[in-house]
This record gives sequence, structure tokens and C-alpha cells, in this order.
Amino acid sequence: MPHYLKFLTAAAMLAGASAVSAAPATAPEFTGINQWLNSEPLTMKQLRGKVVLVDFWTYDCINCINTLPHVVKWYDKYKDKGLVVVGVHTPEFGFERKTENVRAAIKRFDIRYPVAQDNRYETWKAYDNRYWPAFYLVNKNGQVVYTHFGEGRYEQTEAKIQQLLSEKF
Repeated sequence: MPHYLKFLTAAAMLAGASAVSAAPATAPEFTGINQWLNSEPLTMKQLRGKVVLVDFWTYDCINCINTLPHVVKWYDKYKDKGLVVVGVHTPEFGFERKTENVRAAIKRFDIRYPVAQDNRYETWKAYDNRYWPAFYLVNKNGQVVYTHFGEGRYEQTEAKIQQLLSEKF
């Protein structure tokens, strides 16, 4: 990749890049998950008919920490209306691979939604993800229709959640 494109990509990340998919792609399955916390294992197939927010995060990332209150709020507000949040905890550092550390972070941040511990980056790779934090919104038909990388754009993301929840399946 040319140097200037790397700069533009980094600048877009810092600005909180987001996109609405023109041609929605089928959401990848959760693969290679070391441990499911707050839930039994989930599959995208079983979540059809629900709106799914896949949130790639790691507990020691300040940007991720800053997004968590919004994600927790969306979960609380929309869980009974058809939203499923799955936090995919993908570690940046070795100590973040320890399940007991992830459990402590879940408790500290009051996360009550399912968390998939992705120590081998298999779900990360399936989504072709490159950022912490990263949101992927999946519609009721199992298609990724919105992405957002970094902090910010909380109102737009919530508006997209509301729109997807209002759509017929």
C-alpha cells in the first residue's frame, strides 16, 4: 500500500470512519472462539431474525473503553426489541488473552451481553477486521450492512440500529 494511503487510512480511523455497505455481505460465523462468556456459544445462523451488533474490542484499549458505555446502553435499550450484542474480545497484548482478566473486565465495565474470546484472531480474520474498536451491524437476514471503526458517530450508529430493528424479516 502506498505511504499516502496508509496516512489516509489512519486519518479516517482517527476521524471515526464508518460505512454503509452498498452490496451487503453475509456476516461471517464466529470461528475459533476460545471461550464464550455471559452466554452459551452463538452462531450467526441461530441469530437470523435478530439485529446483531458485533463489537471487536479489547479491555486495555482506551478507545474501546470509551465506546463501552454506548454499547452497554444500546444493549440495555434494545435487547428486548431484537438487538443482540456480541462483544468479540480480540487481545492486542498477551495478558489480554487470560480469561480471568477478560472476566474481570466484563465485571468492571458491567457488560451483560455475550462476549466471545477470540485469542487466535479467527473471527477477527473472518471479518477482515483491522481495528479496535470496530462495530459491524448485521441485519435480520444475516448481512453486514453497516460498519464503524474507532470512537464517535454514536448517534448515527444508534439510528442505524433503530432502522434495522424496524425492518421486516
